[in-house]
Amino acid sequence: MTDKTLLRLNRRGFLTGSAALGGVLAAPAALAQAARPVDPTMANSTEIEGGLEGTAPRNISSFRTLHWRDYFSNIRRGAILADTDSRAVHYWSEDESIYRLYPSSVPMSDELTRRGNTTITRMVEGPEWRPTPSMRERNPEWPEYVGPGPENPLGSHALYLGWQYYRIHGTHDTRKIGRRSSNGCIGLYNEHIAELYSYAQVGMQVLLI
Repeated sequence: MTDKTLLRLNRRGFLTGSAALGGVLAAPAALAQAARPVDPTMANSTEIEGGLEGTAPRNISSFRTLHWRDYFSNIRRGAILADTDSRAVHYWSEDESIYRLYPSSVPMSDELTRRGNTTITRMVEGPEWRPTPSMRERNPEWPEYVGPGPENPLGSHALYLGWQYYRIHGTHDTRKIGRRSSNGCIGLYNEHIAELYSYAQVGMQVLLI
């Protein structure tokens, strides 16, 4: 088997894995805002490393609109709320003229879920992706780098958060939206992350509950 054939097979295996990357709110805002530490080696910007088998099914409950006052003291510069229970992302503009509700993918388990207040620290259209060292150790056949494009696990746009390895980003694999299918990030359809990207700005407050 030639080196080119091996590279092609390894790349196909990576793409198969990355293709699967991917309620009712009751807790008061004060409780929801208490962040708890997460092992940074376990939380990264990619989705699950295997198929969707065994993951939770899509959330089929109806989304409900929320009011920002239940979660934020103000919405200066706008605000984003990611609800991991209902698997939805909410956005409010500063003047309250725009409210958006998007279905999302969420982390696979509580251990991979970070909750609390953070901000957008960087915004990238056409993001690049690099696996973390721990992921390279588990999957040495994976490429060290994937550039922007349809094979990138981060989709078309990415909002980088104040926590290392955490992002709200798009996905080219629509199967994972509505599922617990990520290792920490919040995923949106590409058309939805593109719209949210157009509203967002560096420094905007973000709350994960």
